[in-house]
Amino acid sequence: MRERILQSVSDGFDDQVAFTQQLVQIPSLRGREHAIQDLLFRALRGRGMTVDRFAMDRAAIEAHPGGSKFSDDHSDAPIVVGIHRPTTETGRSLILQSHLDVVPEGLAEMWRDPPFSGKVEGDWMYGRGAADMKAGAAANLFALDALRRIGLQPAATIYVQSVVEEESTGNGALQTWLEGYTADAVLIPEPEDEKLVRANTGVIWFQVKLRGVPVHVREMGEGANAIDAAYRVIAALREIEADWNAAKGAHAHFEDEVHPINLNIGKIEGGDWASSVPSWCTIDCRVSIYPGQGAEEMAREITDRIAAFAKADSFLSNNPPAVAFNGFYAEGYVLEPGSEAEGVLARAHEAAIGVPLQSFMTAGYLDTRVYAIYNKIPALCYGPVSRNIHGIDECVSLPSVKRITQAMALFIAEWCGVEQVEG
Repeated sequence: MRERILQSVSDGFDDQVAFTQQLVQIPSLRGREHAIQDLLFRALRGRGMTVDRFAMDRAAIEAHPGGSKFSDDHSDAPIVVGIHRPTTETGRSLILQSHLDVVPEGLAEMWRDPPFSGKVEGDWMYGRGAADMKAGAAANLFALDALRRIGLQPAATIYVQSVVEEESTGNGALQTWLEGYTADAVLIPEPEDEKLVRANTGVIWFQVKLRGVPVHVREMGEGANAIDAAYRVIAALREIEADWNAAKGAHAHFEDEVHPINLNIGKIEGGDWASSVPSWCTIDCRVSIYPGQGAEEMAREITDRIAAFAKADSFLSNNPPAVAFNGFYAEGYVLEPGSEAEGVLARAHEAAIGVPLQSFMTAGYLDTRVYAIYNKIPALCYGPVSRNIHGIDECVSLPSVKRITQAMALFIAEWCGVEQVEG
């Protein structure tokens, strides 16, 4: 059966590549994911699944300890869940999850081809979202297709979940939990270089808003430059980052990392006129936190330390910055070794790829945290080799996608069991 499954993935791989290209060619930026979610809805329904489609419940998310902060930019695109039910339920249930929102492409002229081309060149498919994580979204479907092609289907319930807001809040994945969807395990094929994520940071997004004293530039000494003040606040934020990194030895899976906690100044806006001392400046920041640290606790430390810095600053002491949290407010997680699901994935990986499964820590947000922390089920994040995610010329290795899809199909067959497709 193993050889039949591996061959079946290969037999369907041209179609898988074409479907992945179709996904990449839809620019599913934040708030613009409706079309791609509709495409997934049709793809799931066309495979005979029962399909659920629902909106996010802001009140329920905000009341949950894992809910991130809403802003005016929060997506209103629906969540889509395809449900496979077997003829006879004999195996263990599974969630296959993916997100189809993508980050902005940056300057289009920096790309070798249009950012949403889906161009295949050699072993690589290029385009924003090709790796993160439209290749994984397609793999969820085509791993199941490979079983059906040889007359088999999972002998357990499978939920194929397609969410949005993974790149900014994680609220889409949380909404599936709030809707009541759960299973005996979850597999999320994010681009993880054919490795299993063992530990993952939490993430907080925040803004610091500063006000200056505007004057004509010729009387510059009589005013106060809000952009200059932002530089001083950024320096204070770097001190927080350094202190948090210095504490890495107290956190398992992070102690050997050179720089596990990353603060990013992702956006800065300010001022109105080149010849006027700017009266305002806003900086948008992202910082990671260790697993086990609550977002509320760490957000309070950020706010308190910015306030303490401002009190010692000659201008900011009378014009204190305002701190607002406007997106990710999410805790990290650790996947404890030894679960039966991990053992099944390890066997599937070695059969498909030929080497033992490795695990590692990754310092970015993953939706896996919802299932690990709140569903409390084995949460496996494992996916293909990629380059330049969130950067220019993002791409995913197609041979790696094939290998990962083969491993996923083998994992599904063992974890869920299989039965003959009726009819």
